[in-house]
Formats: sequence, C-alpha cells, structure tokens
Amino acid sequence: MNILIQGGRVIDPASGYDATADVAVADGKILATGAIPQGFVADTVIDASGCVVAPGLVDLSMRLREPGHEHEGMLVSELAAAVAGGVTSVVCPPDTEPVLDVPGLVEMLRYRSERLHQSRVFPLGALTRKLEGEVLTEMVELTEAGCVGFSQADVPVANTQALQRALQYAGTFGYAVWLRPQELYLGKGVVASGPLATRMGLSGVPVAAETIALHTIFELVRATRTRVHLCRISSAAGVELVRQAKAEGLPVTCDVSINSLHLTDVDIGYFDSRMRVTPVLRQQPDRDALRAALADGTIDALVSDHTPVDEDNKALPFAESEPGATGVELLLSLTLKWAQESGIGLSAALATITRRPASVMGTSLGALSHVLGTLASGAAADICVFDPQTHWTVTADALRSQGKHTPFGGYELPGRVRATLVDGRIAYRA
Repeated sequence: MNILIQGGRVIDPASGYDATADVAVADGKILATGAIPQGFVADTVIDASGCVVAPGLVDLSMRLREPGHEHEGMLVSELAAAVAGGVTSVVCPPDTEPVLDVPGLVEMLRYRSERLHQSRVFPLGALTRKLEGEVLTEMVELTEAGCVGFSQADVPVANTQALQRALQYAGTFGYAVWLRPQELYLGKGVVASGPLATRMGLSGVPVAAETIALHTIFELVRATRTRVHLCRISSAAGVELVRQAKAEGLPVTCDVSINSLHLTDVDIGYFDSRMRVTPVLRQQPDRDALRAALADGTIDALVSDHTPVDEDNKALPFAESEPGATGVELLLSLTLKWAQESGIGLSAALATITRRPASVMGTSLGALSHVLGTLASGAAADICVFDPQTHWTVTADALRSQGKHTPFGGYELPGRVRATLVDGRIAYRA
C-alpha cells in the first residue's frame, strides 16, 4: 500500500532532519521525505497538519504477560496498547511462565505476535535455565529462534562464577547480555532506604544494592569484554559508576524507566500500591541525576518498563502488592513532559525513544539494525504521527492495556498519537 503523510513537522533524530514536509511510503519502506517522486500515487493520505511525524518508538522493556500471566495482559491487548502509544518495536524480558529458555517458546511468541500485525516483538532469552542463575541456556539455539540478547529480567545472579561463565560464553558469539544491577540480598526491600521507609515501617533497598552489582558487572566486563546493557538504573551513584565505565571504554549501555525519571519515594504517599514498582522510587537527588544523565547521553534510552498488574494483585497492602505498572501508552507523553520540564529540544527528546534505543539493540537486529529508529529513505516505514499540543488525562478508560494501574493516574499529559505505521501498514489511527 502507498501512503502519503502530508504536511507534518518531520523530525528524524537519526539524521537531524527537522522540517515541515511530506513523507511517502511504499512497499513497507520510506520512499521519500520532502520531494515526492513524480508518478507516486497514494492509496491513503494521512493529514499531519499541526502534528509531528517521527520514527516509531522503540521500547526496550515491555512485558507482554504472555505466556503464563494472561489474567494481567495478553498479546492482543498489550500490542494494541503499544501501537496506540506510537511504539512500533518492543523488547520483552524472558520472565514469562514458562520462562523463555527454550527455542520453541520463543518461536511461538514471535509467531503469535507477528500474526497480530502490530508492534515488532524482540524477545530476550533467559541467560540461565528457569532464571535460576546456575545452568546456562543454549544461547546459540535461542538466537536462531529470534532472541536479540540474554537476560535475567529482575532475578539477580547470586552465583558470580555462573555470571562470569555466562558473559564469557555470550562474548564468544558476540551476544549482548541485559542485566538489571541489583544485589540479591540487599535488594529484597519494597521501597528505597531512607527517612520515608523508616517512618512507614517498610523494608528498604539501599543504593548499595545497585552499586555493588554494578561493580561486579564492570569487573566481569573488563575481563570478558562482553557487551552488557544495564536495565533501569535508579540512583545518582549508579549513574556516576556508569559514566566512569563509559569513559574507560567498557562496552556498556543503560536505560532508565519513566517511573524513576518522574517520581520519587515521596509520591508513595499513604501506602499507594500504584507506586510499588521495580526498581524502587528513590529520592529527588537521584531523580535529578537520572534526568541529567539521560539528557547528556550517559543513559542511552528511556523505557516504559510496562508491567501490567491485575486488580487483585494491586488491591493489597503496599508491601504485599505485586510490583509493576502499565506504561507503554505513556512513554511518548512522559518523554515530552520531561523535555518541557528540562528544556530539552524535541528532536533530542525523541532520540531517547527512537534512535538511541535502536542503537542499543545494534547488531542484535541483523539487517534491521540500520532501518529502525529512523525516517531515512529505504528504512522500514515504522512511523508515529502525534499532536504535541493536545493534552489528555490518564484514566483507566483511556488505556488500551489490560492493566489499568499506573502511578500517573489522573495526570494531564502532553502529546496524543494520531496514527502509527508498522512496516508500512496503518496499525493504529485515532
């Protein structure tokens, strides 16, 4: 199908292009931007006047909840939520039930998601069998089945020797390992350590839980030179260690969640279980450091950390409730909110959810590595058209995700998606 997106402000952070122009799409690819070739006839025209035309968003952390947690989310509901939020590519962690540790499960997930013709799904394979941190998975077979990297999700590896062997093996084949830095025993609390945790009588997670894990990971990276992506950095001290590691030349990247970028432990209020997320919300100096690090590139990408949770598991005392929040439909709007509050230009802000996360995936994408997160001619026609001036209120009815719990309920946010194209098809249109 030939599609013409007409009269929008086209912003491509990958190339620096920023101008009012038309975009022509043909055969699932970007045909041209600006000067449309003579003879091009559009089957569908999208009027983008007053809107921004950007590359489709790339979310590096989105739980689809299938298989095993269908009561909290299903592929059809969560991928519909993704395209409604302008997200065209998602990376899903391996902590499903059963765990994504055998090729058949990965192939089934990819097959079912592809049949829905919505966002592209890139699974992470389990680093160790059943995420138990002891026996390595068959990484070669999982890669052939479609995994773009290997992860423990939120399960720390207590056995440092097993983690070393995993990095050695992954490095041999050039695979990336995705790790959330948290020491197993220090990380068992439910809120950030500090005055608020003490007043509320809740078990705390000290910053040392993150920094100890980071020191361990960096030592192993120095020894193995394996590429590691650090998932959801949460503290100022963690940011500084990442900055030092990058300055040293270690092959590491990292991301931060929308929750940590906007919220602090004070937002927990009176035991509000919607604020029970992983990693825990820390203090304002941590949030300020995260914002600055995302702006200066120390943190590579912003992620939704979409983890839908059902009503029964949230309607419990704070410490007993299930951590997680719906976020994929908020990723664009919360990026715009951060940009407005921090004085970040629109192109630079969009880079944190388009070009930069696509670069993190890098060679893991194979042939796709050069065509996602950009509007360059010949790139995949994954496009988000949104109105930056329209505001909307976050309510359960406004969310397409099966999970309705979010720390941002009741917020009025900027930016509304008008259309989402995936591989040249209109996957969503308001």
